Amino acid sequence: MKQRSILFTKMAGAGNDFIVIDAKKGIDYKQLTKKICDRTNGIGADGLLICDKSRKSDYKMRIINADGSEAEMCGNGARCLASYIVKNKKPKGKNFSIETLAGTIIATAKGEVAHVRLSQPKGHRPNIPLTINGQKIHVHYINTGVPHVIVYVDDLNKVDVKTIGNAIRFHKKFKPRGANVNFVEQIKNGLVAVRTYERGVEDETKACGTGSVAAAIVSYLQANPGITSKEKASMKVLTQSGETLNTQFDLTEGGIENVWLKGSAIFIAEGNFLY
Repeated sequence: MKQRSILFTKMAGAGNDFIVIDAKKGIDYKQLTKKICDRTNGIGADGLLICDKSRKSDYKMRIINADGSEAEMCGNGARCLASYIVKNKKPKGKNFSIETLAGTIIATAKGEVAHVRLSQPKGHRPNIPLTINGQKIHVHYINTGVPHVIVYVDDLNKVDVKTIGNAIRFHKKFKPRGANVNFVEQIKNGLVAVRTYERGVEDETKACGTGSVAAAIVSYLQANPGITSKEKASMKVLTQSGETLNTQFDLTEGGIENVWLKGSAIFIAEGNFLY
């Protein structure tokens, strides 16, 4: 088989690392992602971001997890792609639209910092009873582009994220899609710390953008019971990478709108991957 050379950029957003490429014809992205994200025999990353043309937005983003499954959305990935677009595509305006499987998002970037406005969250369900490894707990659910479960804990450092996260991720209540699992500790008013077990990676990652947004929104609602209207509500989220992500959103009678996520989008390397 003839070997192909694929131009790539490696990036990271709050500790989530990605390989970014432009869309190309004739590539099996599932197989490519498994090879390129392999941390021993490939470049190594949490996933592959594909920048493509779109008929209804300025650009299109596809996200392939390290295991080859396709994700609907990725907040940290979207920020990385936004910075990649600003650097390589020269968008016409400061703000530009990106088509995703979770809907159209708006992005803007300057240097290695990017803002993205995510699709409108949906499906919020508080206080869901679960039995995990024989222990009864209550969790919260919300979809911020992808499904997320929030679990409040007293000490993040003592949580077995992989074991408990895996059990919740595959729990029957979240079938067939499963869910990402975020363990959240309240640090102070306006700040929570989060550790995340991610679908597709099937392990803990250093950060999760949509998970940070999910934790922020649910934590704000928990801290402000009964609130139905609030413009520019905000919450900071300390990720496992050590970076603090900033979230902002509007609470309305119709739900949660205008959700923005701000954080780093760092360029690490560029080169050719032999496939």
